[in-house]
Amino acid sequence: MVASCSYEARKFGIRSAMPMRMAKQLCPEAVILRGNSGEYLKKSDEVTEMIREKVPLFEKTSVDEFYVDFTGTDKFFGSWKLATELRQHIIKQSGLPNSFGLSINKTVSKVATGEGKQHGSQIEVPRGTEKPFLAPMPIERIPGVGEKTAHLLRSMGVMKIQTMQELPIDLMQRLLGEHGPVLWRKANGIDDSPVIGWHERKSISTERTFERDTIDVVKLRGLLTAMAESLAFQLRKGEKLTSCVAVKIRYADMNTHIRQLRIGYTACDHIILPIIHDLFRALYDRRQRIRLIGVRFSNLVGGGHQMDAFTDTEEAMSLYQAMDKVRKRFGDRTVMRASGMEAKSIGRMDNPFDGQAPVLLANRRT
Repeated sequence: MVASCSYEARKFGIRSAMPMRMAKQLCPEAVILRGNSGEYLKKSDEVTEMIREKVPLFEKTSVDEFYVDFTGTDKFFGSWKLATELRQHIIKQSGLPNSFGLSINKTVSKVATGEGKQHGSQIEVPRGTEKPFLAPMPIERIPGVGEKTAHLLRSMGVMKIQTMQELPIDLMQRLLGEHGPVLWRKANGIDDSPVIGWHERKSISTERTFERDTIDVVKLRGLLTAMAESLAFQLRKGEKLTSCVAVKIRYADMNTHIRQLRIGYTACDHIILPIIHDLFRALYDRRQRIRLIGVRFSNLVGGGHQMDAFTDTEEAMSLYQAMDKVRKRFGDRTVMRASGMEAKSIGRMDNPFDGQAPVLLANRRT
């Protein structure tokens, strides 16, 4: 699967989550690179520390997206000036290109950041111009408009955000339920959600959403193995341990179920994997297809694994060290169990850096 693609590749019709075979057919000369989530997380931590040093309040929503609250700065130095200086500081210190969108709320800032990537990497949407800024864009630009929602709206002739702006809000509610008014407000540039201060995470997780709902239990178990292995490697690399593991399932009818279990502090695959598969067996309803599965490790603490005289061996610990050394050099998917390799055909690994390290800036002026 294609994890992410450059703007040059997108011109050929390539998109994220597309099968690699199809991408090669569309653009035979494309350069294909293997992802390295460990390196992405390392760079993400570097950027996080740079932002923490420069601003009083920021929210980290993913490894490569941040919202920064610049409320009140216009009275002193100016939001645009501070945002620009922050962007340049990140470029200089990390070597990563990044973009920002400056506006009065999160929704417009996120959309503006996407525009900024293609127009000089930084853009400001002045107060009062949110609606005309969004109006000419396709409806898919609105955060929260997925494939099915876009298909429904387009079938009604709603192609541009401007058309959605003009729809009655009660019609949006009848069409999409509670989600309808939320999207209508976003389309009109209205978003009162605050910037929530970021704190060091106490959990790590990964999820896979399937292009087609599946009941292929063999591949589902293999994907769970691959996901748990990858997270356990991240624990060891970050010198962390977990004491709570969870499995998440979302069925085709969108019902979501989670089951978790407290365990002794560990970062070892051979301890975690059997528990993950036990949780999956306890959750799985064979009468329904599955749309999404996920794994989460929580209650994280710093530290290294302590060998258990009854369950661990020196050979096993040496094997972990050797595998992790290879993964750090060549990527965390380089060494994995055979069952995990078979599952790659139904899951996709998101690439946290889509060619940029965007910094999303929300200027909440008062």
